[in-house]
Amino acid sequence: MVFDLFKSRRRARLRAKPPPPEWREILARNLHVFTRLSAADQAELLGHTQVFLAEKHFEGAGGLELTDEIRVTIAGQACLLLLHRETDYYPELITIIVYPSGYTAREDRHIGGGIWEEGDEDRLGHTGLRLSALVLAWDAVRHGAAAPTDGENLVLHEFAHQLDFENQSSDGTPALETRGDYMAWARVMSAEFNALRYATEAGVPTLLDEYGATNPAEFFAVITETFFERPRALQKRHPRLYAELARFYHQDPTTYSVEPALAD
Repeated sequence: MVFDLFKSRRRARLRAKPPPPEWREILARNLHVFTRLSAADQAELLGHTQVFLAEKHFEGAGGLELTDEIRVTIAGQACLLLLHRETDYYPELITIIVYPSGYTAREDRHIGGGIWEEGDEDRLGHTGLRLSALVLAWDAVRHGAAAPTDGENLVLHEFAHQLDFENQSSDGTPALETRGDYMAWARVMSAEFNALRYATEAGVPTLLDEYGATNPAEFFAVITETFFERPRALQKRHPRLYAELARFYHQDPTTYSVEPALAD
């Protein structure tokens, strides 16, 4: 408890400290929704960014030289998921590794039964339960921040996985507050996940990226991307799903999204 009190006080001091002016400029330039946030939310996001950058270790890979532009652009997007919520700042995460662009990873893949094969996989990002690290491709990070209405954002996707890990599992259900919250979440997410699976199998176009049909963990990451990038479309086409995410994230992105208004 003494450690928790020390941590809370240290974080409060970091949030209260005036951020470097260039950090605000980086977020205004690279995170298009930043200037559409209220003044209070901008201040909260900058405060969270200060804590995040003080606690997480960044490493450049593939010859990438890290800069404040890279760190702040990533941190700002990651901290957008933390607004208005009690947070422990992605406690399972220690290190963020950044490549200049997509990279190739060697991995074992389960192909059925008791058979596994080893092979290369091209990636833009990755994280995993108990991995304590998260990998990102910088060009994909920049694209995700610069195209805030295409429904695809690598940072939001990978950090949604980190939120999923906070209850020591990777099942598409982040840590919720009450038993009732878990029951409501399960009802909505199960129905929506199955609907996406059926649509994907039938070849029916969907608002949600079909990658979300892979498993519940990827479903949560994909719907998080859509919630923040195409909130108006999500609210109109999947109102129960939108309401559940708004309750979890304590946000209504329709109030600051750059997504065009939808026709009635």
